[in-house]
Amino acid sequence: MDPEPGHVCPISMTYAVVPALRHNPELASVYEPLLTSREYDPEFKLATTKRGITAGMSMTEKQGGSDVRAGTTEATPNGDGTYSLTGHKWFTSAPMCDIFLVLAQAPKGLSCFMLPRILPDGTRNRMLLQRLKDKLGNHANASSEVEYDGAIAWLVGEEGRGVPTIIEMVNLTRLDCTLGSATSMRTGLTRAIHHAQHRKAFGAYLIDQPLMRNVLADLAVEAEAATIVAMRMAGATDNAARGDLKEALLRRIGLAASKYWVCKRSTPHAAEALECLGGNGYVEDSGMPRLYREAPLMGIWEGSGNVSALDTLRAMATRPECVEVLFDDLAQSAGQDARLDGHVERLREQLGDLDTINTGPAR
Repeated sequence: MDPEPGHVCPISMTYAVVPALRHNPELASVYEPLLTSREYDPEFKLATTKRGITAGMSMTEKQGGSDVRAGTTEATPNGDGTYSLTGHKWFTSAPMCDIFLVLAQAPKGLSCFMLPRILPDGTRNRMLLQRLKDKLGNHANASSEVEYDGAIAWLVGEEGRGVPTIIEMVNLTRLDCTLGSATSMRTGLTRAIHHAQHRKAFGAYLIDQPLMRNVLADLAVEAEAATIVAMRMAGATDNAARGDLKEALLRRIGLAASKYWVCKRSTPHAAEALECLGGNGYVEDSGMPRLYREAPLMGIWEGSGNVSALDTLRAMATRPECVEVLFDDLAQSAGQDARLDGHVERLREQLGDLDTINTGPAR
C-alpha cells in the first residue's frame, strides 16, 4: 500500500495550476479561491458549487510523449468563447480532479485550455476515461488514458502560446519532483541507519562496521545535498514570485538541472539503501521495495532526463545571464573546500563559450 502519491500528486498540481490559470483573469477569479481552499470536497458535482477543488494537467499523447508540440488533439472554436476538444491524452494523472489544463491544436497553433469535468449546466463533460495504467509503482495515484469527444473547454492565455502558458504549471510540479526525490532519499537513508544501529553481524553492530559506515556516509551526503538543492530551488521560486529577477534567473537554470540530477540519482540511492537491509530490504514489509519502485517515476514525470538536460541547455542559450547568476550563487561557497572550488572552475571553463551550445532535438 502506498497512499501518499494519491494525495500528493493532485495537491501538487492544484497549487501549480494557479499561475498558469491567471493568464485568463476571468477564469482565475472564479476558480482560484476554490483551488486555494483548505477544504477537500470529494463530491462529483459542479466545481463552482464545491467547498474546494483539485486540478490536473493533460498534455502527453501516444505519438509524442515529451514532444507535446506533436499533439493532434484539436480545439474548434464554438463562437461563444468556448472550444470543443477532440482527441486523446495518453497519460492523465489524478483524473478525478475537477478541472484540467489541456493542450490542443487551435486555429493559431498549440494552445492551453481549462477543461472542467462538470459543465456549468451540470452535465458531464465529454472527457472519457479509457483505462487506468498498470504501473510499476505509484499505485495509489491513478494514471489514465483519456479520449475527448467534443469536450468543452475555455482558452487560457493566447492561441498558439500553449507551451509557454502551461510551462508555469510544469515548472512548479518539476520542483515538487525534486523535493519528492530528496524526501525519498532521506527516507531510505533513515531506514538504513536505523537498521544498522540495531543489527549485529560479525560481532558488532552494522553501524560500527567500517564498510557499512562508508556506505551510510555516501547515502547521507547525497541525501543532504539533494535536500539542500531542492530547498534552494524552492526558495528561488518564492523569491522569483516576489519579483527578484536574479532569483528568477537562478530558478530558470537551476530548476531544470536539479530536477535532472536529483531525480536521476534517487533510483540508485534507493537501491543502495535497500541493500543496507540485506534480504530484509527486499521484502515488502520493510518499505524499501516501494521506495525503489517510486524512484524512477520522479525522473520521468515532467520531462525525463534528456528533456531536463535540453531545457538546461536552452536556458543557457536563450538567457545566458542565468549562467553568471548561477556562478554568483556558487561563489558564496568559495574557499570552503578545494575540491568544490576545482569543480566550479572546471564547469566555468566548460561553459565559457555559450555559442557552442546545441539546443536541438534530444540525442
